Amino acid sequence: MECVVAEETMSVVLSGRVQGVGFRAWTRRWAEREGVRGWVRNCRDGTVEVHAAGPDEALNRFVEALQEGPRAARVRGLERRDEAGELPEEGFEIRF
Repeated sequence: MECVVAEETMSVVLSGRVQGVGFRAWTRRWAEREGVRGWVRNCRDGTVEVHAAGPDEALNRFVEALQEGPRAARVRGLERRDEAGELPEEGFEIRF
């Protein structure tokens, strides 16, 4: 019998000092480590947007990491929604 893990989706918008600090590359590394698929991009208003899917526990760990960000970042706000836009079939992309 095959064990099927339910997949959850989410989107996150991060504000603060989150651009120009390696946030997108750092986010991709964390997502790959947790087995999360999706994408990350900088927005014109200075925020970073993340859309992701994966097992619930992996997404929760991923969000905890996003709240901290890379060393040079200063995350001031995190808005999470339990929905996501179109996601890649596999992997985690940096979008421009």
